Amino acid sequence: MSVDRGAALYDLLRHVRPLTLNSARVVEAALRPYHLTVGMRAVLEVLSEAGPATVPAIATRLDLARQGVQRHVDDLVRLGHVEIRVNPAHRRSVLVALTAAGADVFAHVHADDLRHLAAMAPECTPEDIATATRVLQALGRDVRKRAAE
Repeated sequence: MSVDRGAALYDLLRHVRPLTLNSARVVEAALRPYHLTVGMRAVLEVLSEAGPATVPAIATRLDLARQGVQRHVDDLVRLGHVEIRVNPAHRRSVLVALTAAGADVFAHVHADDLRHLAAMAPECTPEDIATATRVLQALGRDVRKRAAE
């Protein structure tokens, strides 16, 4: 494996770290009017995309600890954005599901995200964005594998 390749990926990651931090700051500010956190938004997104899920399944999808996801779910229940349902597949592991209010809030938040993102990085083509997505997905897969070792 080439050292130049490693250096190029390292340089890419040097851009990802501040991007992640600053993205979280921007998202936090946008979520304040909804009384949501970045973590709560992530849970809403998983439920919006995948439908009702158990806390462990949500945690796996987000690469987060189950206990942290449970706190987000508890907060979202208090806000009326999710509800707990009986899980027919497992008596002791309940399902978390979006309420109509939660689906509506997430739809608004997501639409705002997409509107703001559409104006960013105007010099990048759709092909550039697709390539960046593939590279970050591959890095994510391999870093997760290494973290599990």
